Amino acid sequence: MGKEPLLQKVRIQEDIESDKKTRVNGGDDDGPVTFVLLLTTVTALWGTFSYGTAAGFTSPAQTGMMEGLNLSLAEFSFFGSVLTIGGLVGAALSGRFADLFGRRGALWVSNSFCMAGWLMIAFSQATWSLDIGRFLLGVASGVTSYVVPVYIVEIAPKRIRGAFSAVSMLVMCASMAFSFLVGSVISWQNLALFSTVPCVLEFAGLVFIPESPRWLSRNGRVKESEVALQRLRGNSTNITKEAAEIKKYMEKLQESKEDGLLELFKPRYSRAVIVGIGLLVLQQLGGLSGYTFYMSSIFNKAGFPNNVGVTIATVVQATMSIFGLIIVDKFGRRPLLMILTSFCLCEILVGCDGHDVSGVIHHRAVVFVSGVFSYALLDNYTSISTLIGVLVFLTSITIGIGGIPWVIVSEMTPMNIKGSSGTLCNITSWSSNWFVSYTFNFLFQWSSSGVFFIYSMISGMGILFVIKMVPETRGRSLEEIQADVAR
Repeated sequence: MGKEPLLQKVRIQEDIESDKKTRVNGGDDDGPVTFVLLLTTVTALWGTFSYGTAAGFTSPAQTGMMEGLNLSLAEFSFFGSVLTIGGLVGAALSGRFADLFGRRGALWVSNSFCMAGWLMIAFSQATWSLDIGRFLLGVASGVTSYVVPVYIVEIAPKRIRGAFSAVSMLVMCASMAFSFLVGSVISWQNLALFSTVPCVLEFAGLVFIPESPRWLSRNGRVKESEVALQRLRGNSTNITKEAAEIKKYMEKLQESKEDGLLELFKPRYSRAVIVGIGLLVLQQLGGLSGYTFYMSSIFNKAGFPNNVGVTIATVVQATMSIFGLIIVDKFGRRPLLMILTSFCLCEILVGCDGHDVSGVIHHRAVVFVSGVFSYALLDNYTSISTLIGVLVFLTSITIGIGGIPWVIVSEMTPMNIKGSSGTLCNITSWSSNWFVSYTFNFLFQWSSSGVFFIYSMISGMGILFVIKMVPETRGRSLEEIQADVAR
C-alpha cells in the first residue's frame, strides 16, 4: 500500500512532463479572453468591491454617525472593529463554503450576507443593529477575501492568470476611493444604500456565469466541467488538452482519498501551507493594516493635510495597480516579491538634522519598510517626506506583497486540501490584520518612528523567506504547480 502514493505522484509527474514537451512543440493553446471569462471575473470582483467599501465606510461616516445617533467614541470604535470580528468568522467558514457550495455558490452566500449588512446599517436607529450589520459585512468580507482569488485563479488562462488576479488590488483601491469620495458629499445612510449597488450587480452576474471547472471535476461532474471550461475559453477553442489535464489530475486526487484539516500536516503539503501562511503573515505584520486604517493619523502627526494626502495616496495606489497588471505575468511572482521586499535590507540611514539649545541631537531616520522608503522622524516630522514614504510604501505593497500572496496561495494549494488550507490561511490573515490594527495606535503613541522600525525588521525577513520557500508559478498550469509542490 505504501507504493501507491508514490506511483500516483510518478504518473502525475509523467503527465506534466508530457505537457511541458507539448508546450515546447507549440501545442499549447491557452484560449482567447472571452466575454464569459470577463463577465465571470467582473462578477467575482464585485465581491472585492463590496469588501473595499466596507473597509472604507467608517472614515467618511464617522462624524455623521456619531452626531446623528449620539454615539460615543467607544461605541463607534467598536462598530468599526466588528468588521474584523466578522471577518474572522467568515474566514473560518470560507474554505468549507467554497468546497461545499462551489466557488460560485460561496459568492451567493457571501453576497447575501453583504446585502443584509448594508441594509441593516442604512436603516439602523440603534447601536445593536449597526453592529450586527457591520458584523455581517465582516463575514461576507472574510468569505470573499478567500473565494474570489481562488475562483479567478481556477478559471483564468495561465498566460494571464497573474494579471487577472492582480485586478483585485485595483478594485480594492477603487472601492475605498468610492467610499471616501462619495461619503464626503452624502449622508452615511445614503452611502450604505449606494453600497448595495455592487451587491445587486453581483447577484445579476452570478445568474449567468459558470462554476469553476476544476471544482466541478473535483466533485465528479466531469461533463459539466467540460461545458464550463468551453464557455470560459470560447466555442472556437480546443479545450481537449486542458480538460484532459484537469480530469487526469483530479482522478489521481480522488484515488489518494486525502482531504480535511489533518492532511495539512502531512509532509507532502507542508511547503504549500508554510508558504501560504508565511506570505500572509508577512503581508500583515509588515504594517499593511496600520497604514490602511490609520493613514489619517500618520498624515496628521506629520502636519500634512489629511484629505489631500489620502486623495494623492488613492490615485497613486490605483495607478500602481494598473502597472502591476502589466508586469505580474511578464516578470513573474517570485522576482517581484524579492525585488519589492529587498529594499528593506539595503540600509537604515540615520543622520543628524540639527541640535537644540541643550545639545540634544534630532535624528532623521529613513526607514526601508516592506521594500520601500518609509520616512519616519524620531523627533521632528517633515510632512513632504512622510507623504513620499507613504506613497512609496503603497506602491510597493500594491505591486508586490499586497496582492501576490493570495495569487500564489491559490495557485500552489492542491484541490483536495484547498478548503482546509484556505480556511487556515484566511484565519491567519485576518488574525494578523486584527493584531496590527489593534496595536498600531499603542505603538504609534509609544514611538511614532519606532513602530516603523519594527515593521521594517519584520519585512526584512520577508526577502529571506521568499528566496528560500516561494516557487515561481508564472506560465505553468495549476496541475503542474501543485504536483511539483507536493513532491
